[in-house]
Amino acid sequence: MPALSAQERRRQISARLCRAGNPVSAAALAQEFSVSRQIIVGDVALLRASGADITATPRGYLLGHAGTGLVRTAACSHTPEDMGRELYAIVDAGCEVLDVIVEHPVYGQLAGALHLRTRSDVDQFLRRVEEHRARPLSALTGGIHLHTLRCPDQEACQNALKALETQGFLLNM
Repeated sequence: MPALSAQERRRQISARLCRAGNPVSAAALAQEFSVSRQIIVGDVALLRASGADITATPRGYLLGHAGTGLVRTAACSHTPEDMGRELYAIVDAGCEVLDVIVEHPVYGQLAGALHLRTRSDVDQFLRRVEEHRARPLSALTGGIHLHTLRCPDQEACQNALKALETQGFLLNM
């Protein structure tokens, strides 16, 4: 198979992400298109610069997954050791953790895309945190942070918030 032009490869990357139901890693795309991971990272940067709605998550790239359901923000606080319990509480209620946001005194709002939907997603995320000895963004703010949640309905949203409250993670506003 002859090598694709860069433009054709980017078109195919976009199409591949469009078909994917889950995040696709840069490494998987690199293998699929027989190029380096760095080439894929550059291709995705160019696609984003041209207006493609691509989100980078800890598990890979997502294209235009606005999704359906209720989107709510939960203000939380906990220690880094409780991060897994917090995330499991949310996904066990049937909601997706879209991101984490902190308010940094120097840099302002900092956000990290998560897109965690299942216990397996949370497990993978926690493994990566451990492997890289990464500290959660909330460590910058004494544990205080926001999560944007996408819930299929009001009941799931209430269940997630109740679970966070029961565990002492939900900040009362």
